[in-house]
Parts: sequence; C-alpha cells; structure tokens
Amino acid sequence: MKFIPFEMERFQSRWEHVVAYNLSESGVHPLRLNEFASEDQLQQLSRLSLGYSQTNGSFALREAIARLYTGATVENILTTTGSSEANFLATLFLLEPGDELVFMLPNYMQIWGIAPSLGAAVKTFHLIPEQGRWQIDWRAFEAAVSPKTKLIAVCNPNNPTGAQLNQDEIERICYAAARVNAWILSDEVYCGAEQRGELTPSFWGHYEKTIITSGLSKAYGLPGLRIGWAIAPAELIDHLWSYHDYTTICPNPMSDFLAQIALTSPKREQILARSQTIIRTNYAILDAWLTSRQGVFEWIRPAAGAIALVKYHLNIASLDLVTQLRKRKSVLIVPGSHFLMENYLRIGFGSPADDLQNALDRVSEFLDENEN
Repeated sequence: MKFIPFEMERFQSRWEHVVAYNLSESGVHPLRLNEFASEDQLQQLSRLSLGYSQTNGSFALREAIARLYTGATVENILTTTGSSEANFLATLFLLEPGDELVFMLPNYMQIWGIAPSLGAAVKTFHLIPEQGRWQIDWRAFEAAVSPKTKLIAVCNPNNPTGAQLNQDEIERICYAAARVNAWILSDEVYCGAEQRGELTPSFWGHYEKTIITSGLSKAYGLPGLRIGWAIAPAELIDHLWSYHDYTTICPNPMSDFLAQIALTSPKREQILARSQTIIRTNYAILDAWLTSRQGVFEWIRPAAGAIALVKYHLNIASLDLVTQLRKRKSVLIVPGSHFLMENYLRIGFGSPADDLQNALDRVSEFLDENEN
C-alpha cells in the first residue's frame, strides 16, 4: 500500500516555520500553558508519572468529551493523536477495495488521499457559492450517492470555506446515507470557532451510522497537545481502538491531563470565547483589506474558523502565486490547488492582529509590484 502525497501538509510543514508570517494555519494563535492551567494544575502536571496512559484515553478525558455530545458515553469515545488520526483510523477500517467514498469538496484532503490507496473509488460533490453562502450542490450529491457508497465524508464547519451546514442539510445527508446503508464521517474540528458564537449543529444523534471526529487543535488553540477524538457507536469504537493499537497506542499522559482542564467548565467556555474574539477581531482586518482590493478578490464571509477561501482575478496559477509570495515577501498562504480549487487562496487569519496586518501589508506590496 502506498499513499499519494498529502500536498498541503507537506507544503505547510516545509515552509511554515521558515517564513516571517504564516497565514497558512487554520486555527487561532495557540495558548500558552499558563494561560489556561492554574499554578496548582501546573504543579500537578510536574508530578505526573510519564508512563503509558490509558490507551483509549483516560476515563476522565473521555467523560469530558462525551459531555459535549447529547447521549454519548465514554463507550462512544476513542481519544486519538489529533483529529487526523481519528480520520485515518475510521477510513482505514471502513473502506475496502470496490467501496465508494462520497467526498465533499472543498475539504481537508486527508480522507480523499487515503481512499484510493485502500482500493476505494472517490466520488465528489461540491459546495458552491450561492445567495451569499457556500451551499451543497444537491444534484451532484444525489448523483454521487449509490448502492456502492460505503462512506460519506463531510467537514462541518468546513475547511477551507468556513461554511456551516444547517439542520435541514444535515438531515438530507443522513437520509441519503440511510437509503444506501452508508456511514457518515463528519469532521467537526472547527466546531466552537464560530464568529457569532452559536455552535454549529453536529451530525451526532441524527443517524446511527455516524462517526464524528474532532479535537483541540483548531477552535481551542491547543494544537501542540495533539488530542483528538472519534465518536461513534460503541462497537465501531472497539474496532477503531484495535487499529489504534497499531498506530500511536495511547495519548501522551501530559496532554491527556491538560485536555481534561481545557474541556471542563468554565475553562472550556473561556477558551472558546477567546478564540471567537480573535476570529471576530481579525476577520474585520481581513475584510477591510479584501475590500480595498475588490478588483482582485471576491469572497464569501466564513461563518466559522479562522480561514477564508478567497477567489482571485490574476493570471497566475495559485501554487505559483503563493510560491512567489513566499520567496519575495516571506508570507505563506495555502494555494487553492491543494483543495482542487484553482484561482483560490485559503487565507488563515488566526494569528495576532499586528502580525496579520503586517502580513497583509506585505501581500499588498507584492500585488502592487506585480501591477507595475
């Protein structure tokens, strides 16, 4: 088995720590330990034994995660190394040669890249810009779902558009999945990073054959903890746990301990409020800048996440554009080609406000130089 290269992850890991300004990140500026853990908790952390932790996550952590999802229990939870491991385990277990994956585009391209390596066919449907929001192309969705469909994979809130699916859209997807007895995998890692503060509806509880993946990297600003999770029927969680034995085995005990703090009230609400403040403040900066360049850019306001998918009107391929920008101005932006969306850019705006403004000023310099 050979996996096709994960272009965006390789692109980011190669350049994000080299440039002066990184606008490729899709989360908010990360928290420091002393910003969310008390002195007493840090003292407890210093006395923590660095042995193997409970391999599916401590009971306390799984209990904290289960509280986020109505009707879930610890038996429905597997703690993973980031939501990316949760996506990987679920895809690896469910897809076999001859199966079909129905995949939302644009999207985080991990599952799209894994499926062909497992012998599964990939059929896609798109979010399209209509009436001021990104909406599902339902004709394409219905055409993609067939009796061979094993898995329907969505991202809600969506990466890279920041779009949210509403209750009616969730129900329609669940109805289509039930019609062909398919699983749904809903990547909900951006839930909690909504601009207006109202949480995006989850797929959990709408349909029995549903897997939710999420974690602390995006909405919580804690990517370095590498804590994610899968939520699914208990029988499937047992299967995923057995696959987990072959990958990362167990969470880091320090991360498990700190994740319990982050997910316990009132700290959880404080962390999410911080993220939402950053997103609202920084979107205003990005919006003003994009508006000043209306002849070059057009966009739809993201409802969630510190990301915007922006269409540009320049005669240059997106990868060439971001490569020149990186080399000449030391600013990193993700090309739309990494989402199969040419003539688009994904701009991350979760960094400190001054850094964001300075980075956008450098992009302005780049655009002005290219006009001359």
